Amino acid sequence: MIRNISYKIEVSPLIILHFPLLAPKKFLDAQIFNLRFSDPSEMTQIADKLRWYRYRHALIQSEVADRIGVDQKTYMRYEEYGRDYYPIEHMQKLAGMYDVPVESLLDDYNLFLCKGQGKQILEVRKKLKMTQKEFADRLGVQLSALKKWEQDRVKMQKATWEKYFR
Repeated sequence: MIRNISYKIEVSPLIILHFPLLAPKKFLDAQIFNLRFSDPSEMTQIADKLRWYRYRHALIQSEVADRIGVDQKTYMRYEEYGRDYYPIEHMQKLAGMYDVPVESLLDDYNLFLCKGQGKQILEVRKKLKMTQKEFADRLGVQLSALKKWEQDRVKMQKATWEKYFR
């Protein structure tokens, strides 16, 4: 800063501190949300868990998106309700960032995918002592679909998982 007093110029250093600020509305939203849920283990929706941890770490969506290497709009969709699938590589980055096990962020369906759907489907089929054809017929799906699921070539949709494996 510079000031002029009686034709004499005085200079003093200006120090600017940088710290993130949350807009009052967003801060209030975070407080209300965190009062509703004291612990993320109470939550069933991944979107709620992600929002809870983000609020706990006083981050905004764009900061989280930058840290895990995704577009802000992509991350915004992670916090929206109605999403079924969350890419495991992004969830692992988020878990590392929040210092929690990745399993604590996932719901049952995404855990099923994370732990290897093919291996789990194969285990169920072998336990029932059925061939792929018999198992596909029992599930009412095409044999080719079952083979792709067992080989992890195609991700099973959530509705199908809920119908047969929940």
